[in-house]
Amino acid sequence: MTDHVRSSWIGVVACGWTVAFGLAVAPAWADTAMSAPLSQSASPSSAQAEEFITVNGVRRQTGHSADTVALLSHAMGFSSYSAGGVSALPVLNGMADDRVATFVDGMRIASACPNHMNPAMSYIDPDSVASAVATAGITSVSDGGDSTGGTVSVERRDPQFAKAGKILVTGRMRGDYRSNGGGSGASGSVTVANDLLSLRYTGSYNHASDYHAGGDGPRVRSTSYLSFNHAVTLGVHKDNHLLTLTVGQQDIPYEGFPNQYMDMTNNRSTFVNGKYKGDFDWGTLEARGFWQRVDHVMDMLSDKGGHTASTGMPMNTDARTAGYAIKATIPLGLKHVLGLGSSFDHNGLNDWWPPLVGSMMMGPNTYHNINDGHRDRLGHYIEWKAQWLPRLSTELGMRSDLVMMNTGPVAPYSWTGMMGMADAMAARRFNASARGRTDSNFDVTALVRWHPVDSLMIEGGYARKTRSPNLYERYAWGRGAMTSSMIGWFGDGNGYVGNLNLTPEIANTASMTLTWHDPRDQAWLVKIQPYYTYTHNYINVMRIGALSNGLSQLQFVNHNAQSYGINGMAFARLWRSDAFGTGEVRANLNWVRGEDLVTHSGLYHQMPTNGTIALHETYGAWTGRVEVTLVKAKDTVDWLRHEPRTPGYALLGLGGSYRWRNLTLDASIDNVLDQKYYLPLGGLSLGDYRATGVLGPLPGLGRSYNLSLTATF
Repeated sequence: MTDHVRSSWIGVVACGWTVAFGLAVAPAWADTAMSAPLSQSASPSSAQAEEFITVNGVRRQTGHSADTVALLSHAMGFSSYSAGGVSALPVLNGMADDRVATFVDGMRIASACPNHMNPAMSYIDPDSVASAVATAGITSVSDGGDSTGGTVSVERRDPQFAKAGKILVTGRMRGDYRSNGGGSGASGSVTVANDLLSLRYTGSYNHASDYHAGGDGPRVRSTSYLSFNHAVTLGVHKDNHLLTLTVGQQDIPYEGFPNQYMDMTNNRSTFVNGKYKGDFDWGTLEARGFWQRVDHVMDMLSDKGGHTASTGMPMNTDARTAGYAIKATIPLGLKHVLGLGSSFDHNGLNDWWPPLVGSMMMGPNTYHNINDGHRDRLGHYIEWKAQWLPRLSTELGMRSDLVMMNTGPVAPYSWTGMMGMADAMAARRFNASARGRTDSNFDVTALVRWHPVDSLMIEGGYARKTRSPNLYERYAWGRGAMTSSMIGWFGDGNGYVGNLNLTPEIANTASMTLTWHDPRDQAWLVKIQPYYTYTHNYINVMRIGALSNGLSQLQFVNHNAQSYGINGMAFARLWRSDAFGTGEVRANLNWVRGEDLVTHSGLYHQMPTNGTIALHETYGAWTGRVEVTLVKAKDTVDWLRHEPRTPGYALLGLGGSYRWRNLTLDASIDNVLDQKYYLPLGGLSLGDYRATGVLGPLPGLGRSYNLSLTATF
């Protein structure tokens, strides 16, 4: 139901951070030898001695991916669409991308690309992340609206301050190497602060060439990338007030996309993000304001034939995002808390495709895909949390979102050429239509939490969540085989056409979470989470034509759909002694099934049954881990999109680290046995298809030796 922790003792594993909530200390399985306090807070209900007393966090060096999405790989119900090396798309309980409200430092960032090559989490380097929380299914209305699958929230580290009269100079540096693909990375930060002001710089670099598939497989084309991130954060702290201002820029000179016809040949983002948080006698106030500009260019890298003035296919996007978010938390006595909030997000988008010199198909004019489009969302919520009894609490929230969308007139490459006649006719129909749309959306969340005995926690609830179409789902107008093939973030090679008549999705979710744990020594935990979602007006597709490669041209339409599943996780301490250290076994399991109730096909990109079993050992400054990832064969597919079936597989991973003073050395081997496998959510390997003529699923990463060294000062 939710990965948030709302009881006296529950652990959440997310993003490579283990966040443990307890009455006095973190559970033993949190590797307290490595832990460092992140923050301490007391809620208005803390007088009940039941919830939210201390919060401790542990950074685990268990991954070497350059993609921030990988930090959430062990969260319940989480998976990801494969895309570029730093641009995977999050999936929660089988719902992906725009169905997941994704926030980076409070900014709700929409992809500025018809292939969604620049999703929200691609704008922050993993080493800059202080916390990341994935909340699947039932989410609080304060966690954002305009989503049906859940919420992902990623936050940078808060500014650090010195003690009164002191000067603080601190920082960290990290270097990474990954053998498969020759991946390398470097990141670092430095902070200078006194007790009032703090100034921090963070920077990162990540690069990789094409990786090789398992089983001594060939090079997987279009999987290279290069990225740079820079950010400067100014913090001002006075009494109970904190003001933070971050200015940053990201440059991705190139990034290959193996399951798209196009690659990203440049992406530059500049942003300003301000946050204020203050404690008052009446409660807490948090306010954010942000602005971002994205200049995005697509074309074809060398794996797909390269690009010049007369070859390839240039596609440009210019996007502006601006908004605010205000949250007030007001205690109403010892047992009740009232939350109020308001937010506004503006997303402006221009998407145009310059003509190709000498091309009859891509010229002589500029193709205007989205011309002066905008999507504005104004939202308000009210949330009431009550602690009726020491072991019984409730949460009730209501939210309204007004989503306003429009776009200007568009133009094809040519109004007269026979090769572009389908686009010319579609552009005339589109320009003659009324394009403005306003959706009035309404969300409700109701939760009950009951702790009948010390070892058992039961959470249950219902949520009504609403999502309006994105700009491309409504306004992608091209009907030509080539132009429609440039639309789509699904990695399936099909062509997509928008639909002005789409209505918002309304998802009704019921879920329950049962948690058994050891209340005395925190030596074991079992968590089971079944759920069911019925979505009215689910935005799916219908077939309207065929492409020359055997794939389809599809148009977005509203259908009713359902999805259901169960997530589980377990933990047990196997031993703890001075002689042998601490040994733990951890496991998780996720199963989801989705169905379109009109076509009776499976919903697209539903992860087959999957799970992990891991053994972790800590002995002094040494840690070690052995992990097995198990994925069942993918048999239930969306036949409308020609979704490929993939065989099941098992992957073995090994790793360990050693800490010496301010240095940490981490080494690991992914896919130890060099298993050949295909990614269930990888779509089609279109980069390889162009070179070989063979159209098949995207192969997974072969064996890789990884090494990282981290230094702090």
